[in-house]
Amino acid sequence: MPRVLHVVVAGAVGGAEQFLVNLASRPQLSGAEHVVALMTPNPKLRALFVGAGLAVRDRGMVRENPLATLTRSLGPFDIAWLAQVAREEKADLLHAHTYGSHLLAARTGLRVGIPVLRTEHGTRHYRDPSCGLYRHWALRHTTRVAAVSSYVADFVASVAPAAAEKIEVVLNGIDMARFAPVPPLETGPFTFAAVGRLDPVKRLQIAIAAMAQSPDVHLNIVGDGAERGMLEALVRRHGLEARVHFLGHLPDPRAAIAGCDALLNTTRAEGLPLAVLEGAAMGRPTLGFAGGGMPEVVQDQSTGWLVRDDTTEGWAAALQQAGANRVLAASYGHAARAWVESRFDIDTMCKRYGLVYSALIDPQRSCACRLQQA
Repeated sequence: MPRVLHVVVAGAVGGAEQFLVNLASRPQLSGAEHVVALMTPNPKLRALFVGAGLAVRDRGMVRENPLATLTRSLGPFDIAWLAQVAREEKADLLHAHTYGSHLLAARTGLRVGIPVLRTEHGTRHYRDPSCGLYRHWALRHTTRVAAVSSYVADFVASVAPAAAEKIEVVLNGIDMARFAPVPPLETGPFTFAAVGRLDPVKRLQIAIAAMAQSPDVHLNIVGDGAERGMLEALVRRHGLEARVHFLGHLPDPRAAIAGCDALLNTTRAEGLPLAVLEGAAMGRPTLGFAGGGMPEVVQDQSTGWLVRDDTTEGWAAALQQAGANRVLAASYGHAARAWVESRFDIDTMCKRYGLVYSALIDPQRSCACRLQQA
């Protein structure tokens, strides 16, 4: 059974971190043993992995800022620690999950002589010029890239054509039993839920501004992050305290999903939004932007609504349209559950990663791996 060392350098608890829990806690499906090499300043992230029963090798409290990322990626100390962990754990391969882990994992793979897989959860770090240092070198020394959606795969290939042949799509999966359908709401105001870390890329400020023009709907914001203070001030400025509520980080989002009529996602270029998949599995449609990987998850006017007018007025009109017909929203939610069941099952995801792991360790199996993933 392959032994996989997952490299996680992160400060927030988001979709990529929950994805890792979903994958690493099912060794019987992936056919691999999993260990997490963790570098984080956030005790909640550490608790997430430990609470899920994962084996964690903890670097201890680290800093998260541009200088710390540069020092960690290029300096001698963290690579020495990670290489030692890889040797002690007898790792067969490294699996990197976050931008902060990309260069570090590639360097460590070269040092200890094992292959490196990296899951691309999104495209944000490709759009940020400050993340460009050694980007192509890290990609060149990454053995395989798993993209969570066709959108992400195509984007990475367009930015780094030389890496196109090593990219394949492995869709994220949802635990369909855990995120079981719940009956739609029948009373009270039509309520949206925005689930995820409060980060600038989520653009929740446009959601709040649109809420000011949509008097008949409510919004629950689930998550924490650097944007929370600014967003709370924006809610007060618009006088929306009675209709927009901050629920904070919830280790289990199911109660928040069950308490809404629909999910709301205002990100322009999502890779493959895990919260949207979880909402769909529970029978909740999503109102999201018609770009990035969202159209691979939401079928417009069937499992949710896609917004093409990316203005405050456009989002306000979409909020009002969705909130005007609770019966239609419930029917979209029913269709959303059927859609994710057909494409985003967690068992399938884990098995596909198992095939990738096997092909990396035994390159002669690569052709078989690709045929089975096609």
